[in-house]
Amino acid sequence: MVVAGLVFAAIAAVIHVYIFVLESVTWTSARTRRTFGIRSLEEAQATRAMAFNQGFYNLFLAVSALVGIVLVAVGATVVGATLVFVGTGSMVAAGLVLVLSNRRMLRPAAIQAVPPLIAIISLAIGLTA
Repeated sequence: MVVAGLVFAAIAAVIHVYIFVLESVTWTSARTRRTFGIRSLEEAQATRAMAFNQGFYNLFLAVSALVGIVLVAVGATVVGATLVFVGTGSMVAAGLVLVLSNRRMLRPAAIQAVPPLIAIISLAIGLTA
């Protein structure tokens, strides 16, 4: 179960790196604006700084999970698992905030929160077995 937990943590990290790219790199592109439901280039430009900052939060969550995965893999299980739990737990919490702030965001919240939730459950079971 530890391996399954780490695989789902890696999937969650990749999703959050992708979110980082959308929010911090391609925010004003037509494709990204459609993804986030932004109607105009002007609206995207007005929210660009906020999105840039938010994108980095997603990147930092991904990095913490990825560093944790590496540390578990090299035998530093306690520190590595702690980083994985912090990163993935924050991802789940962010997904909950998203859906609680706007019920129409259930699908994006699920994409953001389900893989890290599976990682948390799998890793916790694997480490306590």
